[in-house]
Amino acid sequence: MTAPRVRAAARPMLGIRLTGTGMALPGRVLSNDDLAAMVETSDAWITQRTGIRQRCVVNPDQTLLSLSTQALQQALARAALAPQELDMVFLATMTPQMATPATSARLVDAVAAGDAGALDINAACSGFVYAMNLAASMIHAGSAQHVAVVGAEVLSEIVDWTDRRTCVLFGDGAGAAIFSRTDRADCGCLFQEVGSDGRGWKQLYCPRSPRDLPGDDHVFSGTFNTLQMNGREIYKFAVSRLEKCIDGALESTGLAAADLDAIVLHQSNARIIEGAARRLKLGLDRFYVNIDRYGNTAAASVPMCMHEMAEAGRLQPGDRVLFAALGGGLTWATSLWQL
Repeated sequence: MTAPRVRAAARPMLGIRLTGTGMALPGRVLSNDDLAAMVETSDAWITQRTGIRQRCVVNPDQTLLSLSTQALQQALARAALAPQELDMVFLATMTPQMATPATSARLVDAVAAGDAGALDINAACSGFVYAMNLAASMIHAGSAQHVAVVGAEVLSEIVDWTDRRTCVLFGDGAGAAIFSRTDRADCGCLFQEVGSDGRGWKQLYCPRSPRDLPGDDHVFSGTFNTLQMNGREIYKFAVSRLEKCIDGALESTGLAAADLDAIVLHQSNARIIEGAARRLKLGLDRFYVNIDRYGNTAAASVPMCMHEMAEAGRLQPGDRVLFAALGGGLTWATSLWQL
């Protein structure tokens, strides 16, 4: 496999701080027992293999835009920032409200952010970390002072609720973070990496018509416009690539795993997170885990973790925090920060 196309560590990106976070959850909770009444599964089976105990799904009056708006408004309030001060809004999602216009443009309007730039990013579960890296680069380059990054998903709209291989895994939600330029020279993005391997697209995809099918023995439930996943192959990819993501960040910055105050990984499977903790010889308390309550929320999972950590006082100035995510595409992204 070729080296990632974007990888930076020679010049630390300093002078950027996390100024506010926000989060929005749908109104309906589906427990594992609820799903067991819908498909052939059980609470014990789901919990043992994934760590998921429940997930949230939208009510009919909730949308990707409404969740994103709520999360961003909370982040603006936490940052004590007026919406008009935002220079850019990134929205990471694989479930946009419509094909066009970009949901991010509607989000700018919904929060009254004036004529701020708007861009949707679809890198599946890696999308938020991709967007974090873009935000850091914009601020570091001097082209923006305040950038909002939102990760939001309404995966319940593309889940086949009769397919137990996928319906037990995913949930809806939104998280937001605001990054701002600062005179402090001791905080910012120390390392970032993004990458992809399109050869693995067949392992996680959402086909619209027969022409989108792989044409071989890959997974297809028979229902178009729903997620199709080869769980075994995705798990193998996540474990091996996550190891490379973490090692790359540490080697490029000269840090050891013990130097990290927190590690925030995409919440795809609790067993993957536990495996990373064992490999790095770190306590699981160094990792933030909320997959048990929300399931896999794709691009929303990392910012939802960030918000809960910020609210709990677990993100403090000077902390070194590693963010990493992997998703369909196949894609991956890493971002190492000193807060």
